Amino acid sequence: MIYRENDRGHVDFGWLKSAHSFSFGQYFDPDKMSFGALRVLNDDQVEGGQGFDRHDHNNMEIVSIPLEGALVHQDSMGNGHTIQTGEVQIMSAGTGVQHAEFNADQKDLVKFLQIWVMPNETGLKPRYDQKSYLQLDRHNKFVTIVSPDKMDYNAVHIHQDAYFNLADIEAGKKIDYTIHSERNGLYLFVLEGKALVESETLSRRDAIGLYEKEKISIEAYYETSLLLIEVPMY
Repeated sequence: MIYRENDRGHVDFGWLKSAHSFSFGQYFDPDKMSFGALRVLNDDQVEGGQGFDRHDHNNMEIVSIPLEGALVHQDSMGNGHTIQTGEVQIMSAGTGVQHAEFNADQKDLVKFLQIWVMPNETGLKPRYDQKSYLQLDRHNKFVTIVSPDKMDYNAVHIHQDAYFNLADIEAGKKIDYTIHSERNGLYLFVLEGKALVESETLSRRDAIGLYEKEKISIEAYYETSLLLIEVPMY
C-alpha cells in the first residue's frame, strides 16, 4: 500500500502542526488504523517554548526521533532529559506512565517523529532509554536504531519483534534490506529525497507498506534519507 504525503491527516493547533500517517486524535480514516503492530506515526513540529503537558500512556512502545531541534522529556519514572537531533528515545509505557514533552528552544521549531508500536506483552514495568546514532555509519546502508535484541548496544530496546532502521543513500545508488522474520512487514518512510521501491516512486514524506517479502531494494534518484520500520503483521 502507498501512503502519499498529502493523503496524511493534517492538523494545526497553532503551537503544534502534525501530519498523521494513521488515525489519531481528530483524524480518523478506517483504512488507516495501523500497519501491523505499527499504530502511530506522527510527523510533528512544535513552536518554541511550547509542548505537550503531562498525560498518560499504557501498554504501548513509544519512540521519538527528533529531526530538527531538541525535546525536553519529563516523566513519572523520574526521568528528565533533553533529546537532541541525532538521538532516538523509547518509552515503554507498560502498566502506565505519565510524561510531558516540550520544545527545548524558546524560539525555533522542533520537528520530530512520534511513533507508537503495540508491544508483544502487556502489563510490563515501564522503562525509558535514549541513545545517539550519530556515530553509526548509515552511508548507503541501513543501520538499526531500535531493536528487540538487548545485546544490540547501538539500538534502544523495544518490547516487540520490531526494528527501526535509518539510511542515507547517494544519488543513483541502490541498497537492499533483508527481513528478519517472515511474520513481519516493512513500512518505508522517505524522510528526504526521492526513491524507487518495488516499481513505485516515493518522494519526501511518502511511504509504502510491504509484506510477504524476504528482501526489498531501494534506489535513490538523488540524495535520500529513509526510515524503515519492520514490524509483525497482525
